[in-house]
Amino acid sequence: MTALAVDTGGRTLTAFGRTIPCEIGRAGACPASEKREGDGMTPLGSWPLRAVLLRPDRIAWHPLHLPWRWLRPGDGWSDDPSDPTYNRPVRHPHGFSAEQLWRADGLYDVIATLGHNDTPIVPGRGSAIFLHVMGDGATEGCVALDRVELLELLPMLAPGDQLEII
Repeated sequence: MTALAVDTGGRTLTAFGRTIPCEIGRAGACPASEKREGDGMTPLGSWPLRAVLLRPDRIAWHPLHLPWRWLRPGDGWSDDPSDPTYNRPVRHPHGFSAEQLWRADGLYDVIATLGHNDTPIVPGRGSAIFLHVMGDGATEGCVALDRVELLELLPMLAPGDQLEII
């Protein structure tokens, strides 16, 4: 098992002997017990890397050890605490609020899903906490890396690896 460490104060991710700049939530970080849907905070803690989603029209296939699948138009992730599928993948159209994963801005061209608030799922404690491609600034609560850095890191990751956010 490998632990990747995110230093929320220094905005860096350390893994495999490398230190990489990263972004976190627009409102900073908070203990997982204080995380709330829509607060813009990145939850502190150690989160398993569950799976990878790749956008096929923008990313060439990479050999990966983590479970993975291609993103499709219509893929989403429920962010509505009243939704029975809260904090799980869904398909659009969806009868509740759900994030669009097929995006024009490239942020979700590569997504590593994190095991935050998934065993058990507690409605309202935060959804869609991912490791994804960095944009022009802070995230809504995820951890983001430069696209090239993220693509270089993914093949080194394996089931059981954890993202530790400190």
